[in-house]
Amino acid sequence: MFTTPKGRPTLCVIDLEALRWNYHKIREKVGPRIKIASMVKANAYGHGAPCVARALAEEGCDAFGVATLEEGIGLRQAEIRSPIIVLAGVYLEQLDQFFEHDLIPVVHEIDGLRRLDAAVQSRGTSLNVHLKIDTGMGRIGLPAAEIGSWLPELKKLKSLEIDGVFSHFSHAESVQGDYTRKQLEIFQGIVSRLRSENISPPLVHLANSAATITLPSAYFDMVRPGLMLYGVYPSPAMTGQIALKPVLSWKTSILQLKKVSPGTSISYGQTFITQRESLIATLPIGYADGYPRLLSNRGEVLVRGQRAPVVGRVCMDLTMIDVTDIGETKPGDEVVLLGRQGNAEISADEMAGWSNTISYEILTSIGARVPRIYYHSKKER
Repeated sequence: MFTTPKGRPTLCVIDLEALRWNYHKIREKVGPRIKIASMVKANAYGHGAPCVARALAEEGCDAFGVATLEEGIGLRQAEIRSPIIVLAGVYLEQLDQFFEHDLIPVVHEIDGLRRLDAAVQSRGTSLNVHLKIDTGMGRIGLPAAEIGSWLPELKKLKSLEIDGVFSHFSHAESVQGDYTRKQLEIFQGIVSRLRSENISPPLVHLANSAATITLPSAYFDMVRPGLMLYGVYPSPAMTGQIALKPVLSWKTSILQLKKVSPGTSISYGQTFITQRESLIATLPIGYADGYPRLLSNRGEVLVRGQRAPVVGRVCMDLTMIDVTDIGETKPGDEVVLLGRQGNAEISADEMAGWSNTISYEILTSIGARVPRIYYHSKKER
């Protein structure tokens, strides 16, 4: 199947065949004309950006989205040659590196646009950029309502080439509401206004994962799938609209088993005290690995295909579970934190629910000291 590193058994297993499956389901959904910019920011949502991007590039992915210059450089060092859009923008002191690594910055405010144009002009060259429009997200972007003030500035640009224009939906889990429709209408109006002024970027894009699944009118020239690439649905309601496969499994093994008496305190702060004679297993994983401390006395894991509760507080490097009701447990047994074991499964959404957060945070918080192991499930059948 795959080779497990010797030593500490905590690791993430990444199924590149499932990743490819998801990419092709997206391609089927949007059709051959629409480009796909795969979001691999935040270390490909915790899956490991270099290997994920290489696998997607082999499948014909048109472009990649990252958050920072450093993430873009990492993809170039991984020999990714496709266009890379740096979504959080460019700081002028980084400009030489944007040229060196052929990265496309996003520009989201007018003063930055002017300064960037002057800096590029002083180098006697040109630079492709994407314009971010704020249609209601309220985060970064040129305000749609103020187009009268910033549109004339676009016509003054001397060294910047507007390669793309895009916006961002406020709702990531569903794009069926009135607010989304309003954002879409505003964005369509901005694009029309730009074109009426002979500003026609070749790439217009808006659709996130939810819109890629449910809102074809938001496709424009390119879609930006993120979460769905990794086999996680933006909301449970979308499971019947596209067949995705989870890409990541998070595993460890039992480090120690201890039989304890009733009344025994487990972990810090005496937040869990056994009510019966119990068999407690200690796992070599903790919040320093990204396993949420909020799972203390709330989370569950899989052992021998059965669910075992997390007991006591999750520690920095260790976590305890109660395996009293699971027979024949022994040190070294596999423990699945996230993923499938036999017929049982713990999803990112379920873990997020226990942690009062979202699946995005669960995935992107898995720590760097957790090895990512890559394999191709198709080759094993």
